[in-house]
Amino acid sequence: MVHQYHLCFEACVDAARKCENCAEACLNEAHVKTMAECIRLDRDCAAICWTAAGFMSRGSHYLSDVCRVCADICEACAAECQRHSHDHCQACADACHRCADICRRISGVMV
Repeated sequence: MVHQYHLCFEACVDAARKCENCAEACLNEAHVKTMAECIRLDRDCAAICWTAAGFMSRGSHYLSDVCRVCADICEACAAECQRHSHDHCQACADACHRCADICRRISGVMV
């Protein structure tokens, strides 16, 4: 893996793991129907974070584009997770915010 992507890689893997955990935990919540959008975004976010980590591992020429999309989805996931008070949702939101920030720097699109 290209050294300059190390922090971003770690942030993507952490966010993917937290999203996977959040989706599973949400499925066990008492009012699972109210968690449907959270679960959907967790799954989408985990998928793009794993993908971005793979692109970084390969030093892909398309990494900037993938990181831009990853940041957008991480931000959406974080916003949804913040709406819920569950610890797993808050941990996911924090990880997604970190990942979005680092992915924006990698993609060259600072917001």
